[in-house]
Amino acid sequence: MDGIHDLGGRQGFGKVDTGEKEVAFHSDWEARAYGIVRAMSKAPGWSLDKFRFTREQIDPADYLTRPYYDQWLQCYAALMVGSGIASVAEIASGHSQSGLAGPGPARGPDSVFETQKSAAPFERPQITPPAFNAGSSVQTKSFAHGGHTRLPSYIRGHKGEVRHVRGTFVFPDDSARGIEHAEPLYTVAFNADDLWPGEGASHLVLLDLWESYLDPA
Repeated sequence: MDGIHDLGGRQGFGKVDTGEKEVAFHSDWEARAYGIVRAMSKAPGWSLDKFRFTREQIDPADYLTRPYYDQWLQCYAALMVGSGIASVAEIASGHSQSGLAGPGPARGPDSVFETQKSAAPFERPQITPPAFNAGSSVQTKSFAHGGHTRLPSYIRGHKGEVRHVRGTFVFPDDSARGIEHAEPLYTVAFNADDLWPGEGASHLVLLDLWESYLDPA
């Protein structure tokens, strides 16, 4: 999906502060929001890609001004309403009115980090041989669509070289729509100066890209 979330390579947002002190949470409520999300049991059909696609649909003004973990809570509220687990009124009040059971038992604070470490794997058995090998010249697709995609806009239509074949992984564009489909994943190197003429010098940009994003060059 093309939207305000796809900020890679865009101009006009100011200099990136690389000296900012790295902290896990900037305030207590962020830590609590993280814990709430990690302690939730996921409803059938929920996935990381569905969450990302939901976040991509946040209004641009909200996306640029809401704190990161506030966006998380907004997305999970939308997922709960969309799945019929809770109503807008219940989300607003913070209390269940229907008595509807959630998708699974609630987890306590002590289990949050265990839950994080046991995240679902995304690698799948290889069904068909990969179309490309290390050293293959490829060109990214130029498409844009209204669904979720992990192909950044700044890389579309550019030529690169496959550096590694990573295996077969769940394809996010389909996963966001609740469809289980897996395909080969590659690490592809691009010349930064081809992406941003006069800015990249001799640097390389490496991205992990699914086979559907690539054509032979």
